[in-house]
Amino acid sequence: MPGKGWFNLEAASGVIPDTQFFEGESAFSFLGLTRTQRLYGFVGCLVAGFIMSIIASSFLFLGWLASFAILYAVGTLISLAGTGFLIGFSTQLKLMFKPVRIVATIVFLAMIGLIFVGAFVIKIDFLCLIFVVLEYLAYTWYTLSYIPYARTAVLKFFGM
Repeated sequence: MPGKGWFNLEAASGVIPDTQFFEGESAFSFLGLTRTQRLYGFVGCLVAGFIMSIIASSFLFLGWLASFAILYAVGTLISLAGTGFLIGFSTQLKLMFKPVRIVATIVFLAMIGLIFVGAFVIKIDFLCLIFVVLEYLAYTWYTLSYIPYARTAVLKFFGM
């Protein structure tokens, strides 16, 4: 029996438009997941990745750089994998490397790599923190590329 609560997405088919995120096959279509289950998977991965990143950040402040780097990278990858529930991994990769967001994607991925370098090679926690901040800025810029005129509004806000 479908849920009757306010979050019953299957019953809200007239309210929630069928966008590109639900067209075609997702990476998890072989599981036979409904649209609601796919959204739950996406949100679950997003929350799990965020919680892992927060825990990893506490490891950074405790000086446990190796634990921080591993947990933080896994948390970030779990968050990114959540998109597979909605649009699939191949579509996600295609969207990530479109010309409008390729620089933000490369910076984002490079910062994940540099976090490992900072933790395992250089072993400087402040440097890892700088890489985390730069990663968040790159991810924010990447995310803004999906919202029409959002980047323009941010640049205008900062007087650029």
